Amino acid sequence: MNHTTPKPAESAAKQALAFTHGLTGVDIPLDDFVTYMMWICISVLISVILIVRFGQMANAHLRHLLNLNAGSLQQSYWSKDRTTIWPKIKKQILYAPLRNKRHNREIQLSRAMNVGTIPSRLHTILLLSYLLSNVIYIVLLHYGNPKPQILAELRGRSGHLAIVNMVPLIVLAGRNSPLIPLLRVSFDTYNLFHRWIGRVVVAHAVVHTIAWAVNEHTAKGMKGISEGLHNSPFLAYGLLATVGFVVIVIQAASIVRHAFYETFLHIHQLLAIAAIVGVKVHCKLGVLPGEGYIDWAIALWVLDRAARLFRIIYRNISLTHTTRVTVEALDSSDVQACRVTINMARPWRFKPGSHLYIYLPTVSFWMNHPFSIAWSDTHDAYSLDDEREKLSQRKSSFVAVTAQQTTTMSLIIAKRTGMTAKLFDKARAAPNGTITTYGLVEGPYGGLDSLHSYGTVVLFAAGVGITHQVGHIRELLEGHAAGTVATQKIVLVWSVKNTETLEWIRPWMDQILQMGNRKQVLKVMLFVTKPRNPREVVSRSETVQMFPGRCNPSLVLRKEVITRCGAIGVTVCGPGAFADETRAAVRDVVDTGATVDFVEESFTW
Repeated sequence: MNHTTPKPAESAAKQALAFTHGLTGVDIPLDDFVTYMMWICISVLISVILIVRFGQMANAHLRHLLNLNAGSLQQSYWSKDRTTIWPKIKKQILYAPLRNKRHNREIQLSRAMNVGTIPSRLHTILLLSYLLSNVIYIVLLHYGNPKPQILAELRGRSGHLAIVNMVPLIVLAGRNSPLIPLLRVSFDTYNLFHRWIGRVVVAHAVVHTIAWAVNEHTAKGMKGISEGLHNSPFLAYGLLATVGFVVIVIQAASIVRHAFYETFLHIHQLLAIAAIVGVKVHCKLGVLPGEGYIDWAIALWVLDRAARLFRIIYRNISLTHTTRVTVEALDSSDVQACRVTINMARPWRFKPGSHLYIYLPTVSFWMNHPFSIAWSDTHDAYSLDDEREKLSQRKSSFVAVTAQQTTTMSLIIAKRTGMTAKLFDKARAAPNGTITTYGLVEGPYGGLDSLHSYGTVVLFAAGVGITHQVGHIRELLEGHAAGTVATQKIVLVWSVKNTETLEWIRPWMDQILQMGNRKQVLKVMLFVTKPRNPREVVSRSETVQMFPGRCNPSLVLRKEVITRCGAIGVTVCGPGAFADETRAAVRDVVDTGATVDFVEESFTW
C-alpha cells in the first residue's frame, strides 16, 4: 500500500481553510468582555466629567447668588483660591498645552500647507488612554493556539472593535448630541475626538481585513482571495467598508482637509455613508454579533440629521416669513469682511458665545459654515393679510395689525477662500456694496459658558474674534444695571491690524458706549498692530484706550489681577497664536492666589 505524506504547504492550507470564514476561531465571549470594559471606561470618564462640571456649576451658581450687586470688598472672599490643588490642576492639566505654549496655533509647512494643531495636555492624556486601551483589547489573544486560529481570533476581535467604536464616532460627529450641553464640552473638542476615534476605527478595519487575507492566502492563494471578493457579497461589502474607511483617513489628513475643505466635506460624507452601508450589509449577510452596534450608529446618525433638518425648517420657515439675509461688504486695504444681518422667520433667544451654521445657496450651494453670532436684536414686526388689506383699501375701513416678535442675528465674516470669498466678492460688486438674498440658518449652538458669577471679566479678542465677545459685554452691562450679575468690571482687549477694522462692529459698539453704566464698568483697550498713521492711534478717554503695536496678554492680565474685583473670568477668541499667548498668560497667574478661570472659543477643523 502506497502512503504519501502531505506537503507542509498543503497541510497549512488545510488547517487555515477552516478559519477563513464564519465565526470559527473567534472568541465571542472575550469579544463581549472587552466591549463591556470599553463601555465601562467611557461611562466612568463621562461620570467624572459630570461630577467636575456639576461641582463647577454649583460653585459658580453660589458665587453668583452671593455676589449680586456686591462691590470689591464684599467679593474679596471669592477673589482668592482657597485650595492649592485646584489651581495646580488647572495650570498643569486643564489649561496646559502639550508642551511650551503651542496649542491652537496651526503648524504650517507653507502658506498653502497646514498640518493642524497640537492637542492640549488633557486631550493628549485622554486620547492616549483611549488608544492604549484599544491596543490592549486587540492583543488579548490566545497565543498558544495554531497561527490560523490566532489570526481568526484577531480578525473577529478587530472587526468587532471597529463596529463598536463606530458608536462613539457617530455620537461625537453630531452637532445635536445631548452630551454637549450636559458635559459642557465644546463641539470643537468633540470634533478632535471624532477624528482620532475615526483613525482607531480605520486601524481596526485594516487589521480585520489583513487577518482574513493572510488565512485566505494560506488556504487558497491570491486566486482564492480574488475569487472570494468577486463571488461573495459578504466579502465584497466588507471590502467596500474597509476601502471607504481608508480613503476617508487619507482625504481627512489635515493638509488635504484645510486646502480643499468644502470638497473634503462632501466626499467625506459620501464615503462615510458608503462605509456604513458596507458594514451593515457585511454584518447582515454574515449574521455577525456586532450588527446591533452598527444599527445603533445608524440610528444615532439619522436622529442627528433629523434634528438638524427640524431646526432648519422650524427656524427659517413660518406662515408669514422666511429667513432673509443682508450682506454688506466691508472693504479695506488690509482686511476684507462682510457684515451679515439675518432676519429670522421666528423669534430666537440669543445667548452670548453661541454660533450658527448658515446656508447661502445663491453663493455656495448646500455648503454650511459655522460663525459666531456677534449681535442680536428682537423687535416688533407687523403682519397684514393681503386680502384684508385689499378689502380695507376698498371700504376705507380700519384693519387691525398684528404685532409679532422678529429676531435679527448679525455676523462678521472675514474673507478667506471658498464660500467666504465668493460672498464678499458678490456683495462688493453689488450697488452700494450690499446684497439681500434668501438663506437658511441652523442653530443656535454653543453659548455654554456663563460669565455672570465673575466680579471681573477680561475678554481678549483678535480680528474677527471680536464677534464672540460683543454679546457678552452687552449682556453683562444689562445684568449689572438690573442687579442680576456679580460683574463689576469688564475689560475688553481687542487686537486689530488697523483702525478700519473698528468699522466692523461700530453700530453695536455705539449702542454699548451709550449705555448708562458703561463708564463705571467697561474699559476698552484697542491694540493696533499696523497703523497707517500714528495719529490714528489716539485714546479718546480713560475708558477707551488705543495702543500701537502688538498686545501682550500677560502684561494686561497681571495688571487686572492686582486690581480685580472678585473672581476673574478670562475668555479669548482669535487666531491660534493669539489664543496661545492668552492661555500662557492665564497659566502664569492661575496659581498666584487669585481665582482665575479660562475659556477659549475656537473653530479648528
